[in-house]
Amino acid sequence: MREPTLIVGLARPAVPRLVVEEHLDELERLVDTAGGEVVGRAVQERERPDPATLVGSGFLEGIAEDCRELNVQSLIFDEDLTGSQVRNIEKVVSSEVKVLDRAAVILDIFAQRARTRAAQTQVELAQLTYLLPRLTRRWTHLSRQAGGIGTRGVGETQLEIDRRLITKRVIYLKKKLKVIERDRRRRRNRRWAVPSIALVGYTNAGKSSLFHRLTRADVLVEDRLFATLDPRTRKVDLGYQVSALMVDTVGFVRKLPHHLVAPFRSTLEEAVEADMVLHIVDAAHVAWQEHLRVGDETLADLGVDPERIIVVLNKIDLLPQMALPALPGGGGLAVSAVTGEGVAPLREHLRNRVLSSPGVLVLRVPLEENQAVERAVSLRGQVARRFASDHLDLAVRTDPERLRKADLEDYRVERWDEEE
Repeated sequence: MREPTLIVGLARPAVPRLVVEEHLDELERLVDTAGGEVVGRAVQERERPDPATLVGSGFLEGIAEDCRELNVQSLIFDEDLTGSQVRNIEKVVSSEVKVLDRAAVILDIFAQRARTRAAQTQVELAQLTYLLPRLTRRWTHLSRQAGGIGTRGVGETQLEIDRRLITKRVIYLKKKLKVIERDRRRRRNRRWAVPSIALVGYTNAGKSSLFHRLTRADVLVEDRLFATLDPRTRKVDLGYQVSALMVDTVGFVRKLPHHLVAPFRSTLEEAVEADMVLHIVDAAHVAWQEHLRVGDETLADLGVDPERIIVVLNKIDLLPQMALPALPGGGGLAVSAVTGEGVAPLREHLRNRVLSSPGVLVLRVPLEENQAVERAVSLRGQVARRFASDHLDLAVRTDPERLRKADLEDYRVERWDEEE
C-alpha cells in the first residue's frame, strides 16, 4: 500500500505560482517513484520564507487539519528544510507525520535503486551528509548532559557521540570512494582505444529507451524519475562496421541540493571522459527549455567541452506535426526512441563523429599484401573493419608511432569510405 502524502510549495515574487505548480508536479512524480501516493497539495504565496516553519503559522494549521482529514503519513515540502524548521513543523502537525523535504525524497529513491558498490557508497555518504546537521531534532530527548551527584563529568552527550561517529563514517566513505573512482579510472583508461558516447539529460527524458534502441541491451525502461542510477556500458553498432561504447547515466533534476551534487559527481564522470555526450531532452515536456538549461549548467559545471555535446530531442512521436521545438542557436537532432524515427540519421551522425574523433586513423591495405593485412588486423583499438573484394579498410584508435612500428604508415588514407 502506498504511503498517503501531502506536498507543499512556496510561491514568492522570484518564483511565481505557475512555476511552483510545475515543481510540485515533478515532486509528485518523485513521491510516486519513492513509493508514496500524493493525496493533496498546498501552495502558499508569501514575500519570503518563514525562518521558523517556512510557511506561515495560520497556513501550517490548515496543513495540519488536512493531514488529519486525509490520514497523511508524510508531509513533504518542495524547499530545503533546516532541522529546527522540521522540529517546529512537527510540533504543529503531529509527531506521527513524517516531515521531509525534496532532498530526503531524492535520497530515498537513490537508496532504493542503488545496486553497485559505488552507488551504494555514494548513497550512504549523501544520507549521512544530509543527516548530520539534522541530528538535533532526532535526538532531542538526549540532547542534554546528565547532571547531579554521581553524574558530573559524564563526557559527551548522545548527540555529540552520534556526530562524532557519523563524521568518522563520512571520512571512511570518502576514502572508499577514492579507491572506487581510481578503479573506475583504470577501467576507462583500458577502454580508451574504443570511442565512447555518454547519454545524459534530465531524469525521465528517455535516455534508457534510446540506450535500448541503439544497443539492443536488456535494460530497465520505466516511466518514472531516476529509473537509472548506476551507469551502464554497452557496445553500440553504428553501421558500416563502426562501433563504440555507449554509457547510460543518472538523470539530472532541478533543485538538486548542493550536498547531493558532490557524492554523485563520479556517477557522471563517464560523461566527462566520453568522446561524445548526447544531451537527451524530452521535446514533448512543457518545461523542456528548463530541462535543457539544467542539463547545460550541470555539464558546464562538470567541465564538459561544448564541442563534444550533441543535443538530441527525444519523444517527437508525442508532438503534433511540425511542432518540433527550436533549440537556441539551432542544431540538434530529433528522434523517437519508441518508434525509431530519426534513429538512422542519429547513427550516421555518431558514426561520422566516431571516425573523425581524436586518435582515429584510417588504413586501406591491399589483400594481396598478406603480411601487411596480418599486422593490420592485429592492431589494438579497432573502431571499424571491413573486407572488400581487393582491400581491407580499417579504422583504428592508435598513434602514428604504433603505425610506424607496425610498418603500416604507407597505408593511411584521409577518411573512411562508406561504400559497402
